Amino acid sequence: MTTLRHATPTDVEAVASLLAEVDRYYGATEEEPLSQRAPLIQTALFATPPSAYALLAWDGDDLVGLAAYSFLWPASGVTRSLYLKELYVSEASRQYGLGRRLMAELCRIADENRCERVEWTGGSGQPHRTELVRDARRTTGTVQGLLPSRRRRRQADARFGQPARWKLLTS
Repeated sequence: MTTLRHATPTDVEAVASLLAEVDRYYGATEEEPLSQRAPLIQTALFATPPSAYALLAWDGDDLVGLAAYSFLWPASGVTRSLYLKELYVSEASRQYGLGRRLMAELCRIADENRCERVEWTGGSGQPHRTELVRDARRTTGTVQGLLPSRRRRRQADARFGQPARWKLLTS
């Protein structure tokens, strides 16, 4: 059973290893030693304030997925958005819906933090991105973070005195 949880300081080495795999996925042929990567990860995720957050997917003791994100402000008007910087599932763990589970949890986190949207970018060489967006829209509709709930949209419309434009940003 795969479990999702946020990174803790004891996860830094596992995160460094998975990010090395991410680098290789994107074509890197060299990687920095752990002694260089670990302090950078430690600072990014656990400084006050943190630069980013990492939602991790664990299969037992193995780190098999990661969603790295941060919050942006301002988004629409004076609202916030959740920006997904990296979504990665190790090759052996793909095709089991783990990317969808990570996205669903990110949507829940965005909603919990009153974000008005979830944003990310992806290269044209990522055909699975379109499928992930389609599946996320099908399972969440216009609620729980991909787009704000109808209630939140009405509240924002009233706050700004005009209908707000909502969209999932995925350039």
